[in-house]
Amino acid sequence: MLTVSLAGCATWVSSDWVSRFGPAEPTRFDQPVAVAPGAPTYLGNIKPILDQRCAVCHGCYDAPCQLKLTSFEGLTRGLTKAPVYGELRWNEAPLTRLGLDAQKPSQWRRMGFEPVLNEHPSSPQVELEASVLWRSLALKQSQPLPAVQVLPPAFDFSLDRSNSCPSAEAYGAHAERQPHGGMPYGLPGLTEAEMALVQRWLQAGAPKGEPQALPAAVLRQVAQWERFLNGDSLKAQLVGRYLYEHLFLGSLVFEGDPQRHIFKLVRSKSPPGQPVDVIATRRPFDPPGVARPYYRLAHSSETVLAKTHMPYTLGAARLARWTNWFVRPDFQVAVLPGYDPDAAANPFQTFAALPLDSRYRFLLDDSGFFVSNFIKGPVCRGQTALDVINDRFWVFFVDPAIGANDDAAQLVAREAALLRMPAADGSNSSLLSWRAVAQAEDALLAAKTRHMERVFGAGRKPIDLDFVWKGDGHNPNAALTIFRHFDSATVERGLVGDAPKTAWVIGYPLLERIYYLLVAGFDVYGNTSHQLQTRLAMDFLRMEGEAHFLMLLPQSARIPLRDAWYRGASDEVKQRVLGGVYRFDAESGIAYPPGADPQQHLYGLLNDRLAPVLNRRHALNIVNEPNAQTLTALNDLAQVEGAALQWLPEMVLLRVEAEGPYASAPRHYSLLRNSAHTNVSSPFRESSRLVPSEHTLTVAAGFVGAYPNAIWRVGPSQLPDLVKLVRQLGSEADYRALVDRFGVRRTSHDFWSTSDALMRAYQGWAPAEAGLLDWSRLENR
Repeated sequence: MLTVSLAGCATWVSSDWVSRFGPAEPTRFDQPVAVAPGAPTYLGNIKPILDQRCAVCHGCYDAPCQLKLTSFEGLTRGLTKAPVYGELRWNEAPLTRLGLDAQKPSQWRRMGFEPVLNEHPSSPQVELEASVLWRSLALKQSQPLPAVQVLPPAFDFSLDRSNSCPSAEAYGAHAERQPHGGMPYGLPGLTEAEMALVQRWLQAGAPKGEPQALPAAVLRQVAQWERFLNGDSLKAQLVGRYLYEHLFLGSLVFEGDPQRHIFKLVRSKSPPGQPVDVIATRRPFDPPGVARPYYRLAHSSETVLAKTHMPYTLGAARLARWTNWFVRPDFQVAVLPGYDPDAAANPFQTFAALPLDSRYRFLLDDSGFFVSNFIKGPVCRGQTALDVINDRFWVFFVDPAIGANDDAAQLVAREAALLRMPAADGSNSSLLSWRAVAQAEDALLAAKTRHMERVFGAGRKPIDLDFVWKGDGHNPNAALTIFRHFDSATVERGLVGDAPKTAWVIGYPLLERIYYLLVAGFDVYGNTSHQLQTRLAMDFLRMEGEAHFLMLLPQSARIPLRDAWYRGASDEVKQRVLGGVYRFDAESGIAYPPGADPQQHLYGLLNDRLAPVLNRRHALNIVNEPNAQTLTALNDLAQVEGAALQWLPEMVLLRVEAEGPYASAPRHYSLLRNSAHTNVSSPFRESSRLVPSEHTLTVAAGFVGAYPNAIWRVGPSQLPDLVKLVRQLGSEADYRALVDRFGVRRTSHDFWSTSDALMRAYQGWAPAEAGLLDWSRLENR
């Protein structure tokens, strides 16, 4: 039966779709489909299959054809030819955010989305033939991958490839044009058992099934937090707005909830105690359209993806800290700020009534979360968005005693108008406004120069290590490592890897500005000018973070190091970092030994200062790898540098298999190629600024990154051979020989069992943070 259905679905072409199947019923899935006795359901049977085989590519804004298979709602929404990424836009694109911009499949049909499930009058055969989901899976069964290790060029895995996105009616012609276009694309197909289960489910009408009710303990916490977020006083309403604008992208979980139910903080027309009525606006600070919005916790049933999952825990200790920062301080709110774009996009004006110290400590409390918002938020992917940062750097923070004291608060209040964000121009901005942004930045840097001279200049306590936050002696968010993987990036707590080329020191105004630039104010649907202007503005903010780090160095070492970071950049660019528009000539108060490399000495001092709070889970040490021989080989691998690394992909997952009858479980490591650049001051011609001779490799215990490019599998006794082969890489042929020996390619017969094992290992290694890894960047080499 299954074989007959597969053949029919792969070759059948309709001459008269409507006369054969009857008119479409776009409202078919607007209401729950009845579940026949014994029939499979999406929640009970099908979701695990779609998660493990489909959502690993079809998630986030970058899902091919916007077919987001992380929930039943995404499945019933369907697909569209309209891309979110990869096209030049004169005008902002229509919003198509799942769960926000439409609530029912019939509404998505009016917005141009085509169904992937049958919406014609039901019969067992029609449920298959009129389903794009089934026919794409069936096409893979009838046309499996060629029996080769590396797929031919006809398989296009480029991120900006043109996706076909055929409707069910057009699928027959699509299959004839692209016989190897079945799903999962460029990967092995589903098993016979999985296909049979999907077939039974579709022929039963594709019912969703009943979700499990939320536990009473979770509902009590929802009510508690919604009471806190929705106090009636003007002070409480302003605090609620501030918290919402900073947490709206987070995956909020409750402390003590063993199932880790996820909630999203949304604006609602309805108050607590009533069903959530979501207010969908382009940005979180756009006018809500009601006299008073309420901040509600909406349960999310979407599959957790590593590339978008940003957990933020709500518990008693956090509530106590929020109370200390936002409730107990005696400040007055005479009138609530409005939603005029110029002011609403500027948090320094909107939230001027909130104590600056409270705002800064709120951000520092979980700085890793907020910096992850820059990386995993609306940007989600994009080489142009991410080539503004180096491939790996460390981030430190200004101590609140300095960065949030009265002097700092007065500076922010005085210069609030200069802290204007590009989002004030909306999503149809013009590059002609770029000069105004640059001029405001110059004026702000001049004000900061005067401030630094007043605080740390002649006759004052010089700038020293006290400038850097110690995490209050317990907070691991005091130091972060950021990895860039060409068009994606990762934030990790701690100082991962050897000393990097650059580092940032971030204070409150800079941290808040980056957040409102890249998260709250960035519109992935905005026109090309808006996106480019955001990238250019981020140049300025990166320079500020680097300048703060340089100020800790001896005065004589600052400009030479700045010039080394910006080889080939113009003098105008260099002087924006330090020495021109932004000057600081006072000597550092840190003692530097004669003959020592100042940058490396400073790194050592910072490492010592933060040692009590540093997260070391990625370190190559006897804790993470008890086998001494394996540890030695991994450390040898981490020392490989130079041109040989240009042949490696950006990110490799290395699985070190167990050997011998008493061996431990497999261990996992992330190999991260850090590509060197002469500078990162331009969004264009990045390849011309690469310096392969300076590439380095970070080997980190555990999992780093959401988009692995390759999977390698090796036994401990083979590790020295692997290290040797990596050192000797000199061509594409050399790399292919390495993968022939150690790689698990997308064509491997055991690809899916390996994928499943990696997902389980990731979940076991970091249960609070783990999500499905994404295979859309998997190489074909």
